[in-house]
Amino acid sequence: MTVSEGKIIWQSPSNIALVKYWGKKPVQLPQNPSVSFTLNNAVTTMQWKYKLKKNPTDNIELDFTFSDAPETSEKFKTKIQKFLESVLPDFPFLNRYAISIQSSNTFPHSSGIASSASSMSALSLCLCSMENHLLKTPDHTTEKFMRRASHFARLASGSACRSMFSEMGFWGRDKNVKVSSNNYAIGFGAHIAPIFKTFRDAILIVSTAEKKVSSRAGHALLEGNIFAPARYKQARANMKILIEALATGDVKTFGRICEDEAMTLHALMMTSSPTFTLLHPNTLHIIEAVKNWRNDSTVPIYFTIDAGPNVHLLYPEAYETRVHLFIEKHLKQFCENGLVIYDKVGQGAVLVSDESIIYSVANCQIIERSDARSSQIIIVIVI
Repeated sequence: MTVSEGKIIWQSPSNIALVKYWGKKPVQLPQNPSVSFTLNNAVTTMQWKYKLKKNPTDNIELDFTFSDAPETSEKFKTKIQKFLESVLPDFPFLNRYAISIQSSNTFPHSSGIASSASSMSALSLCLCSMENHLLKTPDHTTEKFMRRASHFARLASGSACRSMFSEMGFWGRDKNVKVSSNNYAIGFGAHIAPIFKTFRDAILIVSTAEKKVSSRAGHALLEGNIFAPARYKQARANMKILIEALATGDVKTFGRICEDEAMTLHALMMTSSPTFTLLHPNTLHIIEAVKNWRNDSTVPIYFTIDAGPNVHLLYPEAYETRVHLFIEKHLKQFCENGLVIYDKVGQGAVLVSDESIIYSVANCQIIERSDARSSQIIIVIVI
């Protein structure tokens, strides 16, 4: 029997790196380990449909739609098409099926909130789920499945490999983390103190505009940066300190490392050749306001920034009300249209729907439907 068609829907979150991944070596391997909080509200929902072609060809047949935005859809389609073509040796069934993808975000794409992390992790999860359909191995919760999905997410977008794990994702070989790997990320939530499991992240959207320099281009520019070797050494030292702070619940040390990492990331951009910056004046206004308020109020609120102008404010759940009031009164004025995304540490990727249909070539037709939401299998025999 052959799987004729199917539908898979994965929802995968973005993440915010604490120790940053900036600088890589072939093929899409990190120069230093990184660790990130998995977010809860900033997510990509991806619907992946596939149907057996009537006339098989060597080409991958792809239809892609992103949030009903034609120009953006075409741009992303090209990126996804190239990725699928690159992994065809690993997934040789891809050119036998017509694939239709619908994707949407709860947050602005390409503006420095790791939209590629959520979208490419969702893409990889859908791809590996389709493989499970065809191999009749439907368990998507195994460690083997998650590592395989993380491996291919990494090839699509480095930071994407961390997004699918609950609470925290850790990527990169580190002697202090036994099962760490450069090839895929692992879940790190079991190694952190309870206070970090409910941490909040208020994302201040300084700009929704697409970045002038992509992360991919930024990574490439670091290769010739004279500060790169010192950066990789610094990142490993910071990681060692952060791992201990996460385990012991040391929020102050955690915050210091997060802020140091954020500023180092952008300093590397400013010292690349050619130089560039992704910070906006309002980014700096927010940073200074947060530092001043932390000193005056003693609230343990800390900032970090990814490759963009938008600011993530990290703080314990117990201070949520006070922080919200501070943001509404003093920081929203620096955000584009007052946009703030109130987020928190999340539980990782979720399989929303998982259905496949199998046709036999016998005298009768067997239709098998499986749905991840109901965990039921219904078999209908049609004579």
